[in-house]
Amino acid sequence: MVEDPARPRVRMGGRWVPVARLDAAERRRLLVAGEEGFEPAMVWLNQWGLPMSVSGWKQVFTDANARCAAAGVGVRTTPHGLRHSFAVITLELLWRGHVQALGEMNPEQRLTYQRVFGDPLNWVRIRMGHRSVTTTAIYLHTLQELEMRTRLELVPEDSWEPAGYSADGWAEPGGVAA
Repeated sequence: MVEDPARPRVRMGGRWVPVARLDAAERRRLLVAGEEGFEPAMVWLNQWGLPMSVSGWKQVFTDANARCAAAGVGVRTTPHGLRHSFAVITLELLWRGHVQALGEMNPEQRLTYQRVFGDPLNWVRIRMGHRSVTTTAIYLHTLQELEMRTRLELVPEDSWEPAGYSADGWAEPGGVAA
């Protein structure tokens, strides 16, 4: 029984043991005290509300991917794919919010804001369970790729050349090519 989800630990043999030290079978038996009584501490539950085995939740994704393929829907994912998507989408939204908020502030306000709300990368690191922010930084390349793809989609087809450039070269300030 996990008494305090903020400090995930259980009483075993008269001592407190962190949930992280439990094996998969022990974690499947964990309960958390909820508003309506005891609830399974697991995220993946079966149709009876009991914790699923690892093979059970992997099968859910296999079945869902097969249904998508049969319906002609070009979507396929895995539990790791969902984890990756969570990290990338959360990072993107947090960065966008931070950049917008910081842009409207003076230096003193920015410092206070950063102290209060912290670093988006570190926020995601904690939720992903990474020990080092370096591990979480791997997701940043996906944001860069996403931004580049988005920018390319927004560029009109015949506007690849910058303003002031033609086949004759760069235009001088008066409009004549150099």
